[in-house]
Amino acid sequence: MGSVGKVVAIGAGAIGAVALTPVALGAAGFTSAGIAAGSIAAKMMSAAAVANGGGVAAGSMVAVLQSAGAAGLSGAATAAVASVGGAVGWLTSWLVSPSKKDEKTENEETESEEEDLYN
Repeated sequence: MGSVGKVVAIGAGAIGAVALTPVALGAAGFTSAGIAAGSIAAKMMSAAAVANGGGVAAGSMVAVLQSAGAAGLSGAATAAVASVGGAVGWLTSWLVSPSKKDEKTENEETESEEEDLYN
């Protein structure tokens, strides 16, 4: 994959992560109206409450996710999510990129086929 392809993959990862984070929070049950009954978020809240003697601690994972689900991501959270998405995009571009050895082998095969045509 060329450098333009890598830039596109990184950008797509960053934008995709930012766009899909609110969808994922809502699907897990962290909504603007509160935690949805019977959802993964409700199970997380229940477990956190049991672990803390009946309440959910401020700053806990459940509290932070509910805040993001209700009010959206802060600027810092958006930047963090975009960074992780960009890193995943880069990693994906690196994994699908053929190695230099594979490119050389493909070029040698093409040259060999062309030589056969002319001989």
